[in-house]
Amino acid sequence: MPMPALARRHPLRLLALALPAALALSACGSGISLDEPIEGPQWRLVQLQGAPVDTGADPQAAPVVQFGGDGRVMGNGGCNRFSGSFTRAASQLRIGQLAATRMACAEPERGQRETQFFQALQTTASYRLQAPARLVLLDGGGRTVAVLDR
Repeated sequence: MPMPALARRHPLRLLALALPAALALSACGSGISLDEPIEGPQWRLVQLQGAPVDTGADPQAAPVVQFGGDGRVMGNGGCNRFSGSFTRAASQLRIGQLAATRMACAEPERGQRETQFFQALQTTASYRLQAPARLVLLDGGGRTVAVLDR
């Protein structure tokens, strides 16, 4: 097949035109939108303040959060259930004041993790989806405060 005249005369110009188009198409194929909703599924905490979260074999110890389509947030911190409100616009995410039950945690480290989880939720300013099933919560400075999986 003969090479088009433009490619023979200006190979770099053709590359300059083709490269941005190829990059744009590959980004579209990632399946992740900057405004992909987070409402619906239950998100399980897997990393908190840079450290992995190990809840052992007890499924009740796994902190979880769920964002409702009605602007309500609810979940379990590992010891206590919580609820509150949230607002989301594009990648901005603000979680309002949380209300929680007041059950004592049998294990001090579980109670400490719950307190840190609640603080992370309250300091969240935005989020990022690293994959369709991984939610990263960021503070106002863009630092990761929590990582959650579906």
